[in-house]
Amino acid sequence: MRQEIAGYARGYNLDFYETIFELVEYDELNEVASYGGFPTRYPHWRFGMEYEELSKGYEYGLQKIYELVINNDPCYAYLMKSNNLVDQKLVMAHVYAHCDFFKNNLSFAHTNRKMMDEMANHAVQIRRYAEKYGTEAVENFIEGCLSLENLIDPNQPFMKQESDKSDVGGEENGNGTSMSFRLKGKSYMDSFINPKEVLEEQARLTHDKQKEDKERFPKQPERDVLEFLIDHAPLENWQADILSIIREEAYYFSPQGQTKIMNEGWATYWHSRIMTEKCLTDAEVIDYADHHSGTVATSPGRLNPYKLGVELFRDIADRWDKGKFGKEYQECDDWVTKKSWDKNLGLGQKKIFEVRRLYNDLMFIDAFLTPEFCREQKLFVYQYNDGSEMYEISDRDFQEVKQKLLFSLTNFGQPFIYVVDANYLNRGELYLEHRSEGVELQSDEARDTLVSLFGIWRRPVHVETVVDDNKTLLSFDGQEHGMEEIN
Repeated sequence: MRQEIAGYARGYNLDFYETIFELVEYDELNEVASYGGFPTRYPHWRFGMEYEELSKGYEYGLQKIYELVINNDPCYAYLMKSNNLVDQKLVMAHVYAHCDFFKNNLSFAHTNRKMMDEMANHAVQIRRYAEKYGTEAVENFIEGCLSLENLIDPNQPFMKQESDKSDVGGEENGNGTSMSFRLKGKSYMDSFINPKEVLEEQARLTHDKQKEDKERFPKQPERDVLEFLIDHAPLENWQADILSIIREEAYYFSPQGQTKIMNEGWATYWHSRIMTEKCLTDAEVIDYADHHSGTVATSPGRLNPYKLGVELFRDIADRWDKGKFGKEYQECDDWVTKKSWDKNLGLGQKKIFEVRRLYNDLMFIDAFLTPEFCREQKLFVYQYNDGSEMYEISDRDFQEVKQKLLFSLTNFGQPFIYVVDANYLNRGELYLEHRSEGVELQSDEARDTLVSLFGIWRRPVHVETVVDDNKTLLSFDGQEHGMEEIN
């Protein structure tokens, strides 16, 4: 059956690594799920807590995990033994589409394809540290690191590191005046187009900037807070190594957070086609429909990434098949004409594979969410009403819906934090800046984060943010939290 479904998947031009399936009992699947999909992780109490939550959810009939698949080469997938035959077929088709997405989506291009082995190495290394320095000390340090694991730069793997340059001012003439500001021209015009006083002023400004850059640390705001701490915090070697492990794993999981809607939508799109067009017998149709309906079910006030993703892929395929894109279509203001628009281009399949390769969730929603799609899918914005003490629909306007979705997806819906000064007040204190970008700091979470940062930096830490439209500095000195308005 596995080879048969893999053949169907390849027949639809899905391209994936070798995929290894393992059949496990429900408790074994819960254990793997609590480890983030890996059979082995470093020891920490949070994994046990997640296992208990998953186990109770299964026992009380609140949730059930049908499969887990790991971005690796080869890919590993876990199937629950108790699934019936129809479920196993569906899950395998779903898994092959996930594997295709892992292999071909740009967001995963820089991920470690041997992470199964790497996770096992991390577990061994941290267990050695626990034996040497004590389990409590190691687990407490990991606890602080985990509360900071989102303070990375998801775009960093795609950015070239800037080389350090000491020759900011350019070449100098014999008098020490920078020549990089001199305009080219005929020699007899030089005194007119390059006045001496202008060149000297430019040289002075450049010198002042060089001096300021040498004093500023870091020279530019650093978004990858974990990397900055690894490089500059007063950590022991084993602590720096553990923080590096947490950071490496955070970057490995980051693309999954960036592509949740697309990844699940892509897998649902293809399991639907493989099952309905290739795999089902007449006797299996009802069981399949029952399971699939649960996958794409929606409930008020809750976004289902499977449903949103698959419907958007279907909409893209339909629009590009019929030519519902481009200047002519966009400028058509006749609703009836647009509804029946069909140029018979047949470009839908090609387009969705292009989207699968190049986009992440933020780009996906920004590029392909349309007013027509929002109306058909009945999308809306909701908020809490203090009067009725209930969540209520607040807006159905397309722009409001789109903006709300984009804000929730930007940086995983988490605040942007930058290191701006590691020698604040010339006392070695750490100063960070929160850039709102539509996501506010939660005061309780901010305080916990400052405590964790202090535990690593070992000096007072501060974060600049906005509270009630006022620029505010939140601080922690190891004993007390502080909050003050700043100009």
